[in-house]
Formats: sequence, C-alpha cells, structure tokens
Amino acid sequence: MQKKQTIGLIGLGLIGSRVAANLRRADFPLVVWNRTPRSEPNFLASPAEVAAAADIIQVFVQDGKALLEVLQNLSPALTARHVVLNHATVHPKQTFEAASLVERRGAQFLDAPFTGSRDAAAEGKLVYFVGGFADILNQVRPVLEVSSKEIVEVGPVGAATYVKIANNILIAAQVASLAEALELLKLGKVPLDKLGETLQHSAANSSTLAMKLPQMLGADYEPRFSSKNMLKDLQFGLEIAHSYETEFPTTAAVAAALTRTAERGLGDADFAALAGEYSFPGTEQNLFSLKPPSHSPVEEKPQHSKKGFAALFNFFKKK
Repeated sequence: MQKKQTIGLIGLGLIGSRVAANLRRADFPLVVWNRTPRSEPNFLASPAEVAAAADIIQVFVQDGKALLEVLQNLSPALTARHVVLNHATVHPKQTFEAASLVERRGAQFLDAPFTGSRDAAAEGKLVYFVGGFADILNQVRPVLEVSSKEIVEVGPVGAATYVKIANNILIAAQVASLAEALELLKLGKVPLDKLGETLQHSAANSSTLAMKLPQMLGADYEPRFSSKNMLKDLQFGLEIAHSYETEFPTTAAVAAALTRTAERGLGDADFAALAGEYSFPGTEQNLFSLKPPSHSPVEEKPQHSKKGFAALFNFFKKK
C-alpha cells in the first residue's frame, strides 16, 4: 500500500478546522498552521514550516490579503514537489497573483474554492470547483475527496474563482428573496410554515431554501457562512461588472441589504440574518439576541430602501 503524502493545512476557521478533522480521520499525516495559535496536533510555527513538512498544502484563509501574505511566507520553502490549493474565495486578480507566487518557485497551484457550509465541511460533503491542470488535480484528488462529495473541473486557473462568485450571487439572491417571501406571508396573516409545505411542490424550491428556511423560522443565525463573507463575494462580482462597464442590479440590491446587516453588528452572523430586514416571527427578537452592547446601531429599526435597482447599484459602488 502506497504511503499517504503529508498534508499541510493553513487556516483553522469554520471550514478549515473541519477539513483538518476529516483528514485525520482518514489517516493522512497532517501539519497545520493558523494566524491565531490553536491547540491542534502538529501545529507548526509558520507557513514556511508547513511547506517544509508537507507536499500538498491546502489554504483556507478568509480573504485575498491573507492568502497573499501566507504565500509570501510559504514561498522561500516551496519547491517543485509542492502543490498549493487555494480554497479561499478571492478576487480573480488575487487568484492570478497567488498562482504566480507559487509557480515562480517551480511549485504547482490549483484554484479550488468550494461551496458548502460549516456542516457540509464536518460531514465531508463540500463541493470543490477546481481550476488548473487536470494532471495536478489527479495528484491531489484523494486529498480533496476526504472532505467533499463532488469535485468539479471548470477550466484553467481563475475559472473556479469566477464560478464560485457566480454561485454565491445566486445563493445570496435566493436567501434575500426568502426573507421577502416570509414577510409577505406575515403581512397576509398566513402561517409561515406553509411556505415550507408549498415549496415541496414548487419549481421555486432549492437546496439553499431548504437549508435557510428552517434557520429563519427557528431563529438560528449561528454562522455556517457569515454575512460579511457573503458580502465580500458579492463585492467581487460588482467590481468585475463595473470594470466591464455593466451592472448587476439584483446583486447590488442584495449587497446593499448585506451592508445594512453588517452595519447592525451582524456581520459575523450567518447570512440568513438578511431576515433582519423584516420583522416576521423568528427575526427581530432573536437577531437582537446576537447584538453587541446596547449602544450598537443594531438596536435601530431596520430601514427599508425604496431606491430602484440602478440607484442601489450606484449607492453600493460608493461604499
């Protein structure tokens, strides 16, 4: 039996910590590093030490700045034996810069963001979108299979970043519309749980709605995917649209709502906190239970924007 390669995992947040647990259960030799020290087995002192110990390096950091800092620290220790997989959703420009940093050292790079929440990561059911050479993906496929139910090849480096941003544009719009639909039922004095019943027989249903509806009705805003991270991804989409002199009005409207969510102090709550735009049962009193101290603007009543889509787009570009 072939000996398993040592894996290096950088970033022990909601997702990375659970991927690390899955790798250990699969008996992969694993070394880890996180910006904030953790009580984890084989926790090393720096990204460079991770590169010295591991051949395959999975990076689960929050944003492009953190990704590039990590890769700059890794760079002196990278060699032709290394494959670096970036799982963070970053701007496409940062994806290409990250690939350049790695490839300059003779190492290989895969653009590999994922879809799936905290719970999917724990269950090994993420879906990875992968951009890069197929032969490199085949080398690391057994590692990705430990934490995923699907691995989708989408093209060269960079393609997966675009796919992930597009995916989150769709998901965020569905969740924002779900909050509106529940508010509509409240206004019509229809029991909110009737929406779940009718969705079972409707083309409008989706796995996203099936997951987020119980969270909204049950006032469960523990972060599976935070409002601030979803906002970050929508910002990327809007920036790309603007750079090509086009507009994404629906995305702009949802991004504006997520901006208000963050301004109420709920940036770290699950993005189902978009429900806080409204006041159906399961929102206000329970969202407020997540609030910071009493002086925070989270106590202010949410204000509903009456601007049109074009105005919202212009509003958001100025943020």
